[in-house]
Amino acid sequence: MSADSAPQRSNRTTRADQRTRRVRRSAALTASLAATALLVTACGSGGTSGGGGNTNFVTGTDGVATVAQGKRTPAPDLSGKTIAGKTLDVADYKGKVVVLNVWGSWCNPCRAEAKYFAKVSKAYAGKGVQFVGINTRDTSTGAALAFEKDWGITYPSLYDPTGKLLLRFKKGTLNPQAIPSTLILDRDGKIASRSLSALSEERLLKMLKPVVAEK
Repeated sequence: MSADSAPQRSNRTTRADQRTRRVRRSAALTASLAATALLVTACGSGGTSGGGGNTNFVTGTDGVATVAQGKRTPAPDLSGKTIAGKTLDVADYKGKVVVLNVWGSWCNPCRAEAKYFAKVSKAYAGKGVQFVGINTRDTSTGAALAFEKDWGITYPSLYDPTGKLLLRFKKGTLNPQAIPSTLILDRDGKIASRSLSALSEERLLKMLKPVVAEK
C-alpha cells in the first residue's frame, strides 16, 4: 500500500510545482506589461522629475528639465519607418539640434500643442534645427497622417505604435514618460532638455533657443 502511494504523492507534488511556476510567470508577465502600459498610456498635463542622485538633470519651475553640456547622455537608437512609410534614423541628423516630440492623434494635449510645433519647425528649418515626431499608440498610420495634415505638420514622424522606441531610453536619463513629451537633442545627439507636458510656443522656444545658441 505504501509503495503504491509514494508515486502518487510525487505526482501531486510535481503538478503543484508546475502550477506555482505558471502563477509566478503570469505575475511577472503582468508586472512587465503594466510597466510598459504606464510608460506609453499617459496623456495629460505630464509631470516633472528632479535631479537627485546621478541623473545630472535639474527641473525648473516650468517643468522643463535640463542638463549641462558636459553631463549629457546620448539618445538611444531611434530609427525605423515613418508614418509615411519611409526609413528614418535620428542619428543621421547629428550636427543639427533635434526636437523630438512624442505624440498620438488620439491625445488632446498633443492637438493643443501641434500648431506651435508646426509654426516653430518652419521658422527654424534653415537654422540647423530638425524636428522629428515619434507617433505612438495609433493602431494605423491613417489617423496619424490625417493629424499631420490637419495641423500643418511637415516634418517626419517615426511610427512606434507599441512604444518600443520609447523603451530604449535608459532609466535615470531624460526619458519620455508621458504623452506628449518633448526632448531637445544637441548637435552631438545628446539629450539637453525635456518636457513632460504640452508646450506653448513660448515654452517650446525657451527649450530650443539655448541649445541652438550653444557653440
